[in-house]
Amino acid sequence: MVRLASLLQLALAALSLGAVIPRQVQEYDAIIVGGGPSGLSALSGLARVRRNVLLIDSGEYRNAKTRHLHDLIGFDGVTPAYYRYAAREKLKHYDTAHWTNGTVTRIAPFGNSSFTVSSKAFNGTEETYRARRIVLATGIRDLLPDTPGLQENWAQGIFWCPWCDGYEHKDQGLGLLLPLDEVASTVQEVLTLNTDIIAFVNGTDTPEARAATEAKFPRWADFLALKGITVDNRIITDVVRLQDGGDAYNETTDHSLPTVPEFDKFRLDFVEGESVERDAFLVSFPKEQASNVGEQLGVTLYGGRLYANSSNSLLTNVPGVYAVGDANTDNSTNLPHALWSGKRAAVSLHVNLEREDTQNLLASNLKRADHLNPRSVWESLDDKPGDLFYAGEFDQ
Repeated sequence: MVRLASLLQLALAALSLGAVIPRQVQEYDAIIVGGGPSGLSALSGLARVRRNVLLIDSGEYRNAKTRHLHDLIGFDGVTPAYYRYAAREKLKHYDTAHWTNGTVTRIAPFGNSSFTVSSKAFNGTEETYRARRIVLATGIRDLLPDTPGLQENWAQGIFWCPWCDGYEHKDQGLGLLLPLDEVASTVQEVLTLNTDIIAFVNGTDTPEARAATEAKFPRWADFLALKGITVDNRIITDVVRLQDGGDAYNETTDHSLPTVPEFDKFRLDFVEGESVERDAFLVSFPKEQASNVGEQLGVTLYGGRLYANSSNSLLTNVPGVYAVGDANTDNSTNLPHALWSGKRAAVSLHVNLEREDTQNLLASNLKRADHLNPRSVWESLDDKPGDLFYAGEFDQ
């Protein structure tokens, strides 16, 4: 007892001198990086089968400035923020679904079948978590030109997806802001919505670009002429808002409606010549990954997107890591796709974990059976030949 008391005193003394007890790192079946639709879908899919899951949300979303989201059955016309709120309210009912706000700064392999995830909270504190699987739902970021007026008016009458925002500007004067080689195919997407169209190609109408466009879309110029669509090659200097379509949403608006006409109006100024007014713009600008943690982890990038094997449930080239939503290589950037990809990864991840557990269980059982084998027991207790306790070879 005296010796035990002495040991306890030494331990307490060590603690009083500032000894640090390592904090237990929380381990999850999966960690989802990103709180947009694809990440929330993955969280739901895993929570429904009682997987212990953590979603880490940076609070940055590609559609953050968009007035309302569309083409999502049951939620057509709600704001992006409300949709995320409604999703989380439902997910609160699943006790294995967890989420926290923060920016994931690093993901690293841990052992043979786990990962360590480092995250920084908004107040600057850092957290470390561990997970057996990772779902990258990190999204993409639009790289807007530095043309004055674009950033300020982004996603407010200036949009990148006809399905997401085109209907609210149907039958209006539409401008296209994109390179020459994308004009004809983009026109095909919107002709049922708009016929008064001008393509502003911002200096990309060159002999080389015309030849490349002809190879991509034979007789593109004839097609545009037949549809009465003009191409303006002047260099744009300013985008000026003249009218705000957001004014359509006020105290008299029926907010239960899935769509309300938005009457924006803009003026384009150029290096030379007269300005042009348009009601809305459909654009195509370069994009990049919103987060580099996937690339740092070793996920291959193709065309700026995280490689995801579409024939293998969106697994990346890094075992145990999935890529979903806008960030991955299946080249689809819309809400229904985001939800589908998150669910697909969740189902695969769940089954994959169970298969791994089954293999480990069976392997452990074989070892245990071998350990209890009479020959193994005999050989473990028997001494070497010539020694005092040598009992001879096993013979039964």
